[in-house]
Amino acid sequence: MISRLGSGGPWEETIGYSRVVQAGPLVLTAGCTATVDGVVKHTGDAYAQTLLAVEIALEAAGQFGVTAEDVVRTRMYVVGVENGDAVGRAHGAVFRDIRPVATMVFVDRLIDPEMLVEVEVEAYKP
Repeated sequence: MISRLGSGGPWEETIGYSRVVQAGPLVLTAGCTATVDGVVKHTGDAYAQTLLAVEIALEAAGQFGVTAEDVVRTRMYVVGVENGDAVGRAHGAVFRDIRPVATMVFVDRLIDPEMLVEVEVEAYKP
C-alpha cells in the first residue's frame, strides 16, 4: 500500500508531488527547505536553513511514525560550495550518532533564490 500526504506548500499542486510518501516500510520526503508559510527563513544562513529543512522533513515523515533514528538516507542540495561546510555541520548536529548514508550535491540555485539548501530524507519503518 502507498500513502501520500501533502503539506499545503505552494508548489505541490502546481508541480504535482507529495511532501511525504509511505510505500510499505519506506517513508520518503520530497525536498524540504527552510520555507514556512511561503516565506524562506534564515536568509543567508545555510546552517540555520539546514536545521529547519531537516526539522520540516522529520515532521513530515513523523506523520507515519518515523523518528530521526529511522532515517537511512539523506540528500542535501546546496547552493554554492561555500555553504557546504555549514550544511554538513548542521546535518551532523542532527545525524552524527545515527549516521544515515548521505549525499551532498552542489547546485546553481533552487526554486527560490533565498534558499541555500534543500534536504530529502528516506526512512525505513517496518
